[in-house]
Amino acid sequence: MSRGELEREVAALLTEGKLTVAVAESCTGGLLGHRLTSVPGSSAYFVGGVIAYSNEIKTKVLGVGFDVLRKEGAVSDTVARLMAIAVRGRFEADLGVAITGVAGPGGGSDEKPVGLVYIALADSKRCRVCRHDLCGKRRATVKMASSTGALEMMREFLKKEGEHHGEEE
Repeated sequence: MSRGELEREVAALLTEGKLTVAVAESCTGGLLGHRLTSVPGSSAYFVGGVIAYSNEIKTKVLGVGFDVLRKEGAVSDTVARLMAIAVRGRFEADLGVAITGVAGPGGGSDEKPVGLVYIALADSKRCRVCRHDLCGKRRATVKMASSTGALEMMREFLKKEGEHHGEEE
């Protein structure tokens, strides 16, 4: 796939479905938002995002409970899910996408090594979370692969949604 092709495909699917998206990013530091807005006309589907790098922002802006962060850790299925649901609601978007992980080179542990990333996608009915193990990868690679994983997750979801809408017509 050529550079920008995935972004254009997701943009076309969002536009065709008349859907909006908001993002909550931690380890990618805004890269997903950047990639989504790199397509001309992105204001039709991209409503905004939060770079929730610190736990304080995850709590204050996205409403992720301090006790959840303490118990599960910021890099977890639960936190990714809560971030996606919260950003969707706060921005009144059709979809919320969240990424949380350990980009490295430091910050990892035996339990949560550098390269462990969770990506979540929420709509009005459900929230799906995927775990990505990018262990042994450099920081830039973890960030790019994580944003690509989120775009691929969106593409898969949007294609299935489009098929379901086609069945209803």
